[in-house]
Amino acid sequence: MNKLILVSLLALFVANINAEEIKPFTSDGCSAFPDGTIKQQQLWLSCCTEHDRAYWQGGSYQQRLEADLALKQCVAAVGEPIIAELMLSGVRVGGSPYWPTSFRWGYGWAYPHGYQNNDE
Repeated sequence: MNKLILVSLLALFVANINAEEIKPFTSDGCSAFPDGTIKQQQLWLSCCTEHDRAYWQGGSYQQRLEADLALKQCVAAVGEPIIAELMLSGVRVGGSPYWPTSFRWGYGWAYPHGYQNNDE
């Protein structure tokens, strides 16, 4: 009887793991960082929204690095290279998939999700 219960619980656990689906996309803009300057309050918001799309989906370590560098390039392209460097530093530290935050790498998936090798 105990074996039957154990096998049943294991089957439910495996089914839940395999049934995991990504949540619908959401964006909080630039998370805990301003979306722009005082005069142009949404100056780099579109950069952050695109960055959020990559973070929502998650993937490999290399994909995260590419998404972070794209954010830096986008913010620099709107005329804010110093802000771009600051943002890059922030996302490299604060965007780890191992932090239980709403803006971590792979936040569209249940925590913890970690890095995924998408080259398979």
